[in-house]
Amino acid sequence: MSAALLEVRNVTMKFGGVTAIDNLSFKVPEGSTYGLIGPNGAGKTTIFNNITGNYIPTEGSIIFDGEDITGTRPNKVVAKGIARTFQNIRLFKSMSVLQNVLIGFHDQIHYNYFEAIFRLPRYHGYERRIKVEAMGILEEFGLAEYADNEATALSYGNQRKVEIARALATKPKLLLLDEPAAGMNPIETEDLSNIIRKIKEDYDLTVLLIEHDMKFVNAMCDTVTVLDYGEKIFEGRPADAIVDPKVVAAYLGDFTHA
Repeated sequence: MSAALLEVRNVTMKFGGVTAIDNLSFKVPEGSTYGLIGPNGAGKTTIFNNITGNYIPTEGSIIFDGEDITGTRPNKVVAKGIARTFQNIRLFKSMSVLQNVLIGFHDQIHYNYFEAIFRLPRYHGYERRIKVEAMGILEEFGLAEYADNEATALSYGNQRKVEIARALATKPKLLLLDEPAAGMNPIETEDLSNIIRKIKEDYDLTVLLIEHDMKFVNAMCDTVTVLDYGEKIFEGRPADAIVDPKVVAAYLGDFTHA
């Protein structure tokens, strides 16, 4: 097995008297696709927020690429190589698809304020390069033809793709996807599965995802951790998760219809 790119060590997250995450540990091997699943309110998005620095764990630590990043500010987490999408799509209104993706390159700027104000050669060279890179990412997602369209005017499925494309523009090692298939029909979900597999290989990514669609999880994930009320109740193959008695008891309705 590959070395762990991400390790969550004994993380507990409390909000007042409520324990959202309870002594959770798991490791995400480099190059894998790893799933976090469980009923609504199980703590899945909370642990994403711990990883990305939006929340600081009450106890425990987050280790990424051998470095303790617990409590690191979100922008610094991105710079270290972790990008994420959100359960509710967050695109910039009134901006085009291309402009939304270009924002992902923000922390990679290689010109200074003076060069930008006076439009000096280094500014123009960099802007041309990132536009080419952004269009290449849009090609991967089948979105190049919509580059100049307003992003929020696209179909729901394509908006999801734009958000993932923007995350990819930050050049992450680890891509966190929060319910990427939510709201998609079966054809859109299968298309997204194929895209994620392709970008994972093309960009040498490790993927950690939250998802309720167990068919999608079975197709994508090597390993899953199942949470229930913030506790880990299972870790292993998706196929084994859906027949585990604890998982069935916690999540019966969704799994029996997967």
